[in-house]
Amino acid sequence: MWLSYLQPWRYAPDKQAPGSDSQPRCVSEKWAPFVQENLLMYTKLFVGFLNRALRTDLVSPKHALMVFRVAKVFAQPNLAEMIQKGEQLFLEPELVIPHRQHRLFTAPTFTGSFLSPWPPAVTDASFKVKSHVYSLEGQDCKYTPMFGPEARTLVLRLAQLITQAKHTAKSISDQCAESPAGHSFLSWLGFSSMDTNGSYTANDLDEMGQDSVRKTDEYLEKALEYLRQIFRLSEAQLRQFTLALGTTQDENGKKQLPDCIVGEDGLILTPLGRYQIINGLRRFEIEYQGDPELQPIRSYEIASLVRTLFRLSSAINHRFAGQMAALCSRDDFLGSFCRYHLTEPGLASRHLLSPVGRRQVAGHTRGPRLSLRFLGSYRTLVSLLLAFFVASLFCVGPLPCTLLLTLGYVLYASAMTLLTERGKLHQP
Repeated sequence: MWLSYLQPWRYAPDKQAPGSDSQPRCVSEKWAPFVQENLLMYTKLFVGFLNRALRTDLVSPKHALMVFRVAKVFAQPNLAEMIQKGEQLFLEPELVIPHRQHRLFTAPTFTGSFLSPWPPAVTDASFKVKSHVYSLEGQDCKYTPMFGPEARTLVLRLAQLITQAKHTAKSISDQCAESPAGHSFLSWLGFSSMDTNGSYTANDLDEMGQDSVRKTDEYLEKALEYLRQIFRLSEAQLRQFTLALGTTQDENGKKQLPDCIVGEDGLILTPLGRYQIINGLRRFEIEYQGDPELQPIRSYEIASLVRTLFRLSSAINHRFAGQMAALCSRDDFLGSFCRYHLTEPGLASRHLLSPVGRRQVAGHTRGPRLSLRFLGSYRTLVSLLLAFFVASLFCVGPLPCTLLLTLGYVLYASAMTLLTERGKLHQP
């Protein structure tokens, strides 16, 4: 409704037919009085829209389309100049028109003559613009110019947010392209790595869809170009936003934390940090740092079986804790083989982004133990049933198939043990 009200020339009886090219039609000068008399509809609402757009997720196709449509309307040729001219008329000092006095009753100055020409017509236009604004906002209104420094700062922030959203959409698009169609099925069967934190980005990608990501990138690209035309932004300014994306990466390629300070109870966000989180510039990496055996039961696990396996493994760990510690302390291949299975592989390399968390978990270590939780997963059980089914097709019974699977896993685990120990030798 707002955008339709701003474009009465679209519904005028004598409107011109659009040209054959893709360039928008220039707004005629005859609509300048309409723009001036409805100045707040163009300027104040646009500034309010900027503040609202800065708090939206522009990766969403609906939000990107909203910004694109508004920018497209204001980018029509000659419209920005009309709005800027209306603001100049409103902001010019009242030199000719006294307070509460019409120009027809203005007396000539003592230094002039009754034959002196009347003031220029721009004074009438200025009076109409001021009357319109004061009638809606009052005499003491605080007017924020659409082409002033405050609004320009908001536009630059929006341009930066659009650039960041484009980068995020491109990352999602690349991730969609790299993920094959059967990846989720193979992951469900257990042939790919499991996420111990239970987060699957593929679900979000499936909900958004490749076509929506492409439309989002297209809307944002055009909206950025329209904003550049409206506010005459230079290519250097927009290029700085693109280069600034690299500053959000640290030396290890991980995203930096939002701006915060360390307090007695942990991290405290600063106003800059809240702005970074709201606009998606930075975020906290949420990772499960507790005992993997005590994680919540996942949707791909059998609850009763997981609880039973946990009790069994806990009993084994309690009964043979000394023997497992002795085996893992050996320096030969058997010790390496036991360490590969009885210790957490990610415990030593796990990184905590919070400096408070580092102090709390620095001295916390767990001894070697056996984990049987993987047997409670639907993926593992389906994989075993599939292996037995394939073996039955080749006339291989359950017992020989079990022995073959065990032998294959021992060979695989031995190879991984050698690679792990070799990797430790090359670490500085």
